[in-house]
Amino acid sequence: MADILFEVTEDKLETGLRGYPVGYCSTSKVDPELGLFYHDRPLKEIYHLEPEQVIHFLKHGSIDDGPEFIAFKKQLHDRAACDPRVIKHIYQLPKEGHPMELFTCAIQILGMFEGKEDYREDCMNLIAKLPHLVAAVINHHAGWGETPAPTPEAGYMASFSNMLQAPEKSPQLAEVLKLFNILHYDHGGGNLSCFVGKAVASGLEDMYGSITSAMSALAGPRHGKANQDCLEFVKKMCGKLGDNPSPEAVQQSVRDMVTNKELIFGFGHAVLRVEDPRATFFYEYGQEHFPDHPLIKMILLLREQGPIVLKENPKITDPYPNVDAASGSILTAAGLPHPEYYTLLFGLSRAVGIAIQIVYERCDAREGKGLPIVRPKYIYRAVKS
Repeated sequence: MADILFEVTEDKLETGLRGYPVGYCSTSKVDPELGLFYHDRPLKEIYHLEPEQVIHFLKHGSIDDGPEFIAFKKQLHDRAACDPRVIKHIYQLPKEGHPMELFTCAIQILGMFEGKEDYREDCMNLIAKLPHLVAAVINHHAGWGETPAPTPEAGYMASFSNMLQAPEKSPQLAEVLKLFNILHYDHGGGNLSCFVGKAVASGLEDMYGSITSAMSALAGPRHGKANQDCLEFVKKMCGKLGDNPSPEAVQQSVRDMVTNKELIFGFGHAVLRVEDPRATFFYEYGQEHFPDHPLIKMILLLREQGPIVLKENPKITDPYPNVDAASGSILTAAGLPHPEYYTLLFGLSRAVGIAIQIVYERCDAREGKGLPIVRPKYIYRAVKS
């Protein structure tokens, strides 16, 4: 492999390490023009598969239904239920905090009772138990009552949907949750939550503490909470323009917001220079299943009209929708109109890819020695306060 040289100049400092290669990602990559790949397969080739198949693919690099996959699926099923003490302690957590705060506490509780101090074993256990853990956190925080036992034979996300006691859920919710889950498993090695989780693991923190740190990173509005902000933006547009606005009215509203320097949520991406393929899949699903829902009609109009306005600004390198532009509206239409839980759904998914990457960096990288502790250099500069 040819050396990749970067000159470290002052203008490269304090830029969030954006664009600097620091290692290898063993599971996925993001191409600016083609979107997200899991290993060597674009999402369009695998997003229709079952979650267990995609998780197996991320973890082992193969998609099949042979003996190896059957054994893997059985392991997921056998480990699906959390220790009853874990669920008991989740139901004793205060409800006043944001659900992500409860989720990070729940991961630590899971580690206290079920941690093996073995990255490979803890990775498998965590992935298997995440649906039960997250369902319990949401049901408790929302006041929806007790959480039923997992039904892993129904499927990884079908079991989660069965456990989730959302009163408004539609028949399509299980399918939407499965799509959301698969599309968010992984996104390269350098997104904030993944990088933070791996950095904490580099200090030899266990899997549960490392994933807890990753989920704290995910919770911020610049990362996992973005889908909540996008949904509020879409609702605001519906409130301002009504349920059946014209394309011209939507375009003018976006243009007015740009003129007034207001944020346009759901557009742009750090790497992509095309419409996020994950957003494309959500748009197609919404158009097929919820064509008359006001939120779906609005996101489709924004998809069409937003880039027209944003392309007029030469400083905008990616004027196209990202996955957050559509996901919250689809979840709402499917009967989960509770945006405070959408970041948990993101975490339920993304923890899978992060855990698998942690196993690589701790157990397989550098011929099994693992990566050293993360320790970037900072240059002293006096700053007047």
